[in-house]
Amino acid sequence: MQTIKAALCREFNAPMTIEDVQLRAPEMGEVEVELEAVAICHSDISFWQGGFGGQVPAVFGHEAAGRITALGQGVHGLKVGDPVCVTLIRACGHCDCCGSGMPTICETPFDAVAQSPISLPDGTPVMQAMASGAFAEKMVVDQSQVVAIPDSIPMDAASLISCGVITGVGAAVYASEIRAGDDVVVIGAGGVGLNAIQGARIAGARRIVAVDLVPEKLEAAKEFGATDVVSAEGKPWKEVKQVLGRGADAVLVTVGAAPVYDMAPRYLARGGRIVMVGMPHGDKTSSYSPLIMADAGQGIVGSKMGNVVVKRDIPWMVDMYQQGRLKLDELISARWTLDQINEAIADTLAGQARRNVIMMK
Repeated sequence: MQTIKAALCREFNAPMTIEDVQLRAPEMGEVEVELEAVAICHSDISFWQGGFGGQVPAVFGHEAAGRITALGQGVHGLKVGDPVCVTLIRACGHCDCCGSGMPTICETPFDAVAQSPISLPDGTPVMQAMASGAFAEKMVVDQSQVVAIPDSIPMDAASLISCGVITGVGAAVYASEIRAGDDVVVIGAGGVGLNAIQGARIAGARRIVAVDLVPEKLEAAKEFGATDVVSAEGKPWKEVKQVLGRGADAVLVTVGAAPVYDMAPRYLARGGRIVMVGMPHGDKTSSYSPLIMADAGQGIVGSKMGNVVVKRDIPWMVDMYQQGRLKLDELISARWTLDQINEAIADTLAGQARRNVIMMK
């Protein structure tokens, strides 16, 4: 066991405290990573608020980058000193979903308390939220969650790839099945939404319409590839259809708000599809007309972490960044220290930030 500092949640929706916790050594198939940058995702906030379940004490954080400091037995393709992205995608590699190329929905369960490598000094288990626990100096995770990256990529930019970028770009490229010439609507121009816009551009969409309430976010959407922007006030689907001349082939909902899902079918063309990216709290529900959607040949599909395969897609996205074809640096709103975790979360909740990044070094 080693002692590290972590942002510990002892009560949902209450300020986290920086405390000493115990981190065990990596076991079979596990990797220890000393963290250098961790971005704040809205999923971290939803867990902290108690909206996604779980228990306390807990360490949140999952959008991370750092360097490997120790390896358990049976780890292949990684070595001590490697710079890495660390994701929440813990994949067994042998269930039906993993074997079908869908590791983001691996069927093998992970008990975030019983299997957690984190504990309090008195031995009390600490929940390793999302199999990660990255709001800390170090983390121990399964090797499937770790992807080596070049030394040349800045750690703050790399951390964004681990969730927000793969989620948004992957939702557009993979889950949406956007084809060249398709018309796309992205609802929400926050961190994930901007990446969905980038993904739609990469996939060859004809028109990409961003919808948001905040004028500054709509301006940012243009920077990331939106061809048109529409305010979410009133009945935005009417203006979107005027812009496109029809409905959209794909509507990506990147905000975690159930009422937005209620409205999403209104944007669709016949044969179009809604892609569920943003995740409302577990007690929230949405409704739609099965008759209307079935008659129009429309569909709804879930997208978890962009349906990516991290060992394949993170190197691809790093290369796109290095070519100047994928924006990462422009996603960073501000950099904070671990001691400022509560202020960084408050700033994220204020709604203006693209991505706030906790710098560990």
